[in-house]
Amino acid sequence: MMEKLKLNFVYSFLFALIFVSTTFAQTEDQERLIDDAERAKTAFIADNPEVEELFDLSAGYVIFPNVGKGAYILGGAAGNGVVYQDGNLIGFAELRQLDIGFQLGGQAFRQAILFQTQSELDKFKEGNYKLSGNASVVIIEEGEAKSVEFENGRAILTMPKAGAMIEVSVGGQKFDYKDLN
Repeated sequence: MMEKLKLNFVYSFLFALIFVSTTFAQTEDQERLIDDAERAKTAFIADNPEVEELFDLSAGYVIFPNVGKGAYILGGAAGNGVVYQDGNLIGFAELRQLDIGFQLGGQAFRQAILFQTQSELDKFKEGNYKLSGNASVVIIEEGEAKSVEFENGRAILTMPKAGAMIEVSVGGQKFDYKDLN
């Protein structure tokens, strides 16, 4: 009987230890992602000050601080992001993209989608949000001021981090959203 109690205690302790360490690991990853997203927003604004007004005017936005894209004919991209509504953190998002066509290379970039209206942000939060092939994107590069404005209820910004690709597209990107809670 005593052996059974000891065994139950050990199992309970191990379960609690695993649960706590998993919770802290997820929180650390999320905190790192949030910090990266804030740095990405600062970089977007530093390289194009006009963008700050769009962030302020938007109903919400999602920032993907590290999107990786690679291709050899068939290409793909993936990244994790942070979602804000009225400047407040409300959740997290995943970006996935699969491309077919002539592509070659790899790159890392930042991406932000700013939602002009609450209804456009709500569409994103419903899940399975997609960008069509004709979605317009503004590439923010250091030292180049480009005009940025809302189109079809959103503004899409990208900023290269590293690598070289022959094409840049956001068409076919799919997003999933998860509430902070």
